[in-house]
Amino acid sequence: MRKIVLFFVLLASLSVGAQVKAILGDWKTVDDKTGEKRSIVTIYKGTDGLYYGKISKMLMGEPGLKCTECVDADHNAPLEGLIIIRGMSFNAEKNQLENGRVLDPESGKFYYGKIYPKDGNLVLRGSLDKRGFLGRNQTWIR
Repeated sequence: MRKIVLFFVLLASLSVGAQVKAILGDWKTVDDKTGEKRSIVTIYKGTDGLYYGKISKMLMGEPGLKCTECVDADHNAPLEGLIIIRGMSFNAEKNQLENGRVLDPESGKFYYGKIYPKDGNLVLRGSLDKRGFLGRNQTWIR
């Protein structure tokens, strides 16, 4: 009986691992207003078990751009290497990252965020409220 239970627990954990792998990795960010490709963001799992995303490469703008609108430790930090997705957890039922914060480097403001795969792309929902009613989406491409 124990072997059967262990088998199903292992099977469930492999399924969750496959789901989250659809979110991890490198994504091209696309401006939801202009349609321009802006940067490459790498989404990864941190040592604390939560998920993060950093700007790996800027695709537009001058080299060496800094986050002038950011506050605290992020103020004047280079955009390349800046962690813009912070402390998200994976919800296997909804197949999404949630309960974290998303930094908008243009305004320096943090928003509630959730991230989920859709049609081979990734949707980032940033919002003013935790439920996601007051916000907007960006679709990122692999």
